[in-house]
Amino acid sequence: MHLFNPENDLALANFGINYTPPASAVKIADDLAILPMWYAPEGAKVIAATAQNEQFLSRLKEFFALEVSLIPFSGISLFPKEKIIPWGWNPALRKKLLDAGAMEESLPSMEELKQLRSDSGRKNAIHILNELRAENNAFCGESYFFSAVDDVLHFLHSRNGDHVLKMPNSGSGKGLSWIKGKITDKQTDWCRRVIHEQGGLIAEPVLNKIRDFAMEFCLSDNKAEFIGYSLFQSTSSGAYMGNFLMPQTDIEERLGEYTGPELLPQLRKSLAEKLCRQYPSYSGCLGVDMMVCKTNRGYQIQPCVEINLRMNMGIVAYILYDRFVKPGSTGKFTVDFFKKTGGALTFQQKMSTDFPLIVENGKIISGFLALTPVSEQTQYLAYVFVTSPSLLQNTGKTAE
Repeated sequence: MHLFNPENDLALANFGINYTPPASAVKIADDLAILPMWYAPEGAKVIAATAQNEQFLSRLKEFFALEVSLIPFSGISLFPKEKIIPWGWNPALRKKLLDAGAMEESLPSMEELKQLRSDSGRKNAIHILNELRAENNAFCGESYFFSAVDDVLHFLHSRNGDHVLKMPNSGSGKGLSWIKGKITDKQTDWCRRVIHEQGGLIAEPVLNKIRDFAMEFCLSDNKAEFIGYSLFQSTSSGAYMGNFLMPQTDIEERLGEYTGPELLPQLRKSLAEKLCRQYPSYSGCLGVDMMVCKTNRGYQIQPCVEINLRMNMGIVAYILYDRFVKPGSTGKFTVDFFKKTGGALTFQQKMSTDFPLIVENGKIISGFLALTPVSEQTQYLAYVFVTSPSLLQNTGKTAE
């Protein structure tokens, strides 16, 4: 049984069994609840049953091999022995599942969740980054952990340029404070609060980023299996925008224009070994965020910006392309926010009209497709936009 709980990082950082996520996190969880149907294996159940979601899935089954079923959260007790696979684990979700009738032995223990919280902290990336930089001077990036405000201030005052300060535990793209030149009094107070609540914070120089990308792995029995590359975009503040949909060979070739052909395979191998040592007890998906940066030595890789010990949008994009996009077509997978009521619906209607979806044998050749239902109340929408190099030769089916 698969569950989309995007508030996971915040809930894990809080670590309270009665944690209440912010309204924005609740809304994205509701609007995108059905998203796991695109990446769950055949025969899986997705905990997202509503009338709207059922109708949406029924329509899509006319075009795609979506061999999944939907169940409501209250239906968990009907499948007490079935494995539950959420976006990520945290104590609040554990309690919620227990209250819904899940068997305790099928859920991670609180001790296991404590270990997961420790492993998920941004501090873990520092050690791996330092090891990778020591192995190869083609890598760049600095990251430091401080447990006292005076040490943070001394570090910043002794350095030139902009810096970013990070909470050890927070949501991806969140918990950041950008220091433009000198630190302000307000930012200093933020440092005190973070150090008091989480025992320290992380400081890094801001790099001249050219590309965001990631390497995706699956850890099991202390072995790391490489899933694939993720080429994505983020805002200047670090918030996720979307993933490019393209063959893995194309992503590697595009990144290789900056790194050369040998560096990425070497990094992939070395990183797999280090992840196994760093997380001997972890089992599941993880992604290592990276950057191509322009430095005074040319283009270099920051090989370990963050490590996300959970499902992530990069893996979703990889599976989407592999299962549902025709080889040769390329595109983008996006999660978008619409502030105004009806904004998402207007966007979906216009894009569907301007770029009609063309599907052949269950694979998208070109066009726009909303991956999650859209109504007047929708604010968060996941969608793909695919283009084909040979549209004139297409004979595929047009999806209304």
